[in-house]
Amino acid sequence: MKVAIVGAGKLGLTITEALLGSGYEVTLIDKNQSLMQIVSNQFDLLTVTGNAKNINLLKEIKINSYDYLVAVTDNDEKNIVISSIAKKLGCANVIARIRSPEYVNQLDFIKEAMNIDYIVNPDLSIANEIYKYLVEKYTLTDGYFTTGKISIIEFTADKLPGIIDKKISSIGKMLDNMLVVAISRNGKIIIPKGDTVVHSEDMLYVIGNDEPIKKLNEKVHEEKIYKDLEKVMIAGGGKIGFYLAKKLADFNVSVKIIEIDKERCQYLSEHLDKVLVLHGDATDPMLLEDENIDDMDAFVTVTGFDEENLLLALIASQKNVEDVVAKVSRKSYADLIEKLGVNMALNPLEITATNILRFIQGSERIIFSKMIQGQAEFIEIVANKNMRILNIPLAELNIPDGAIIAAIHRGDEAIIPRGSTKIKKGDKVIILCLLSQIPKLEKLFQTKKWGLSI
Repeated sequence: MKVAIVGAGKLGLTITEALLGSGYEVTLIDKNQSLMQIVSNQFDLLTVTGNAKNINLLKEIKINSYDYLVAVTDNDEKNIVISSIAKKLGCANVIARIRSPEYVNQLDFIKEAMNIDYIVNPDLSIANEIYKYLVEKYTLTDGYFTTGKISIIEFTADKLPGIIDKKISSIGKMLDNMLVVAISRNGKIIIPKGDTVVHSEDMLYVIGNDEPIKKLNEKVHEEKIYKDLEKVMIAGGGKIGFYLAKKLADFNVSVKIIEIDKERCQYLSEHLDKVLVLHGDATDPMLLEDENIDDMDAFVTVTGFDEENLLLALIASQKNVEDVVAKVSRKSYADLIEKLGVNMALNPLEITATNILRFIQGSERIIFSKMIQGQAEFIEIVANKNMRILNIPLAELNIPDGAIIAAIHRGDEAIIPRGSTKIKKGDKVIILCLLSQIPKLEKLFQTKKWGLSI
């Protein structure tokens, strides 16, 4: 399968790496010649230096022979035009990244008018994940999700006091053949190992057969756990802050946005109803005190600087705000999140790349995918006969640290796997993977011959 990616920025390169790991034939197009040279030395792919708006360039690479074109340059209009031209020239499917709020209410019209198959909006995706977390509180519906004969449940460890301060390896019998596949700890999703110790405030994600999970659900879930969301403060009035404020205001939440750019404040005031827009520096403790940060149900920091977001998250945490959410784009800061009292941390790059990959790959083999806390994803795939992982004990597979084979559907049988379990042809395999580890996961599920895996 052939994919053309236009734009060699962080998003374009992330998608490229993941697709190459799955055996796709990838062509990367960008105007930056020196960058193309670096990329060609790192990856086994065709690089083309030039402007993809040039029809002759697209004809030269025979875009009509491609299955997908993904336009992810830093310009919305350019992405729209390139996608539309590629579709007109015969590319089977085209994807465009569009970020401007001016287009958000016109995306369906743009898709139809410009003949674009899929539009991804990174900032809107982030805002939707934050909204879902704050309003629904549980990332799974009522903390419970089921697929086939396998179910997934999430709950805080203090609902089962007997497992607190115990290692994952020692609580298997206590959970009746169920498996702890993930832990949310201070805003960070962890794929646990056998020696991982459960803390009282951990949010656990447990997978198992339907009946045991249903019984566990009755023990750990109360009818009403959280109070209603009433007051939210947002630091940063960029696109994410704009989208989130609008959604929360429509849900009758009292919202305050703090934005340092005066011109941007004017825009926000003109385009947001029932939202208080404050011109100021969100890192100013006096401003936060004056605006009653202590009274907030949630504090969301989505400025354009990771360092600022982490600092603000720390301040809000020290003020005992119940929910603290931060946008953090640098992977190198991941370990800091756990120490700063953040309830949820989101990486726009990882979420956007995952959305695009799932559109490309989901048509054939992905049965379902469900994101949890914007950091990890449950995926169910069908194991085909050419996958390298077939008939090998899971313990012998080079599974990335940030991924776990959570369950297997085999005919009418539902299996919670162990190290000796082998994946067989036709199995429906449920995997949980950190978004940051998806490129490595793609390589794990690569086929022996050329072909699509996940």
